[in-house]
Amino acid sequence: MFALHEQLEYMTLEQYEKLPENVRVEIFEDIAYDMAGASSTHQRISMRLSTILNNYIMEKDGKCEVFHAPYDVKLSDDPLTIVQPDIMVICDPEKIDEKRCNGAPDFIIEIVSPGNPENDYVRKLYYYEKSGVREYWIVDPERKIVTVNDFAHGVLSVQHDFSETVKVNIYEDLEIDFKEVEAVVL
Repeated sequence: MFALHEQLEYMTLEQYEKLPENVRVEIFEDIAYDMAGASSTHQRISMRLSTILNNYIMEKDGKCEVFHAPYDVKLSDDPLTIVQPDIMVICDPEKIDEKRCNGAPDFIIEIVSPGNPENDYVRKLYYYEKSGVREYWIVDPERKIVTVNDFAHGVLSVQHDFSETVKVNIYEDLEIDFKEVEAVVL
């Protein structure tokens, strides 16, 4: 993830909202950073996980909603911090307007891009925990590892490999079998 230009480019919400649709950036503390495009593997994993989450919520008649990138999440107004998580579950409808989620989603999944893993493992981990995300997963297709950060219960960086079933901690009875997820990658 690189700043838009060689020099840091500070951006206001008004400037961000005027960007062309095809320009994808995230803003951390008023600084805009380019986002990499998603690979086919990334898209397959994202679709599979989104489907599992959405089906679970629908079967339970749940109030939460699943959203996926590109969809803005404004974590902070001052300094401005806007991200586009790969997958998110939002349980408070008051946070959702026609433009974005205003505040922390309950659950976020980021799928690691090979060119910039530190963005998901370091930068976003910090901002998601700081902003009040309850649970944050980092899915690393290259290493075939899922890192679970259950902020709500003070549990950080529990790693599972793709041969395991991983519990979604914001729900009492949802587990995701990563063998099913790995199958879409092969």
